[in-house]
Amino acid sequence: MSSSKSLENLTSQPREEMTKHESRQQIVDDVSSLPPSASTLSNSKQKKTSVSVPVLQQDETDSDSTFETNLGWRRNTGSSTSNISLSSGMASMSSVSGSTSSIFPGDLGDIEVQGNIQFAVNYIQKLGEFHIFVVHCRELAVADTKKSRSDPYVKCYLLPDKTKLGKRKTTVKKKTFNPNYNEILRFKIIIEALKTQNLNVSVWHNDTFGRNSFLGEVDLDLSEWDFSNTQINEYTLKSRVMSAQSSNHPSPSHLMDSSGQMRVALRFLPQTSHSKRTSRMETGEVQIWVKDCKNLPSVRGVIIDPFVKCTVLPDTSRKSRQKTRVVKRTANPMFNHTMVYDGFRTEDLREACVEITVWDHDRMSSHYIGGLRLGLGTGKSYGVEVAWMDSTAAEADLWQRMLESDGEWVEDVLPLRMFVLAKSTSK
Repeated sequence: MSSSKSLENLTSQPREEMTKHESRQQIVDDVSSLPPSASTLSNSKQKKTSVSVPVLQQDETDSDSTFETNLGWRRNTGSSTSNISLSSGMASMSSVSGSTSSIFPGDLGDIEVQGNIQFAVNYIQKLGEFHIFVVHCRELAVADTKKSRSDPYVKCYLLPDKTKLGKRKTTVKKKTFNPNYNEILRFKIIIEALKTQNLNVSVWHNDTFGRNSFLGEVDLDLSEWDFSNTQINEYTLKSRVMSAQSSNHPSPSHLMDSSGQMRVALRFLPQTSHSKRTSRMETGEVQIWVKDCKNLPSVRGVIIDPFVKCTVLPDTSRKSRQKTRVVKRTANPMFNHTMVYDGFRTEDLREACVEITVWDHDRMSSHYIGGLRLGLGTGKSYGVEVAWMDSTAAEADLWQRMLESDGEWVEDVLPLRMFVLAKSTSK
């Protein structure tokens, strides 16, 4: 349900020209532990090569800092007049290497979600900013039953880049189930990147001495949004769905497969060699053909420069690492790059795991996007329990198919996922 109010011209003028008294129809226009190195692997003296096919080489970090500026704008709503504040947050520049649970701090609890929220969205082309105009909430649930009160505020994320762009929050309204905000929350982001995002708007009760309580949320898929729609719309608040498989991590539907996909092919070529020490030793090489990626998320609000890193665990040494070239400014890079690891015995393949990760290239510090772990997913390597042997069913299936393929290529398109990098857990 939407009202007839529009946001078309609230920021159409330069900020210094905005006056304190606007007309009644004020609007907003132009808003990842290394086990003791197995002797079978370390003594095999792995050799590696890195090949691109065809050989066409190209060029190869939850901040919550928020500032608010009261511009003295006025919005006349009947007999009441309220100030509109402009809120913005500093985007985090750190790379992601852990779980996503910190993105949703607070207590989802057992509060029965109710009520609704009014807000409008707009993209200001000349500012390169995405604006969310949060108007108000109505009939919110009681968060503090002892005191029969709620102290609500609204929080916004652009997903899946929740850690890159940070969050934006309104002020906290005390002791009310019907808070009025009239605040604009801003994200600096180009329109092409914005159209790959999901907007998550959630309402929370602020608890000064405990964990904040979840009061409801709304999700908008911006890839399908009509940005000419600047109307103030009313949305019914919904509960957050928790998956049984990942109950420790709040998982809205839009987080599934949020890091894109990779098309990758594998094969193992056995070789028989003869040496003075052993009359006959069978080893071979693992070939990993990284073909392409699709639907990679933007980082820090800009189009990414993706490249791929690869290592074969349990070896996390520098000599085990290989990478592709960097493909400039695309969310759908074509790599067509083959990585070769030599010196593997057939039994080693049941203990090893290929960790493939996708990164956004940055001269200062590249940013982790997601990855795959191709192995049997047994949780152990050479009898030692390891965190990185955690392949999903699809990843383990591809690895098993390689073991049974008799030197033929096996291929699949697999969803990238977030995990703690193996080198981060090794000692």
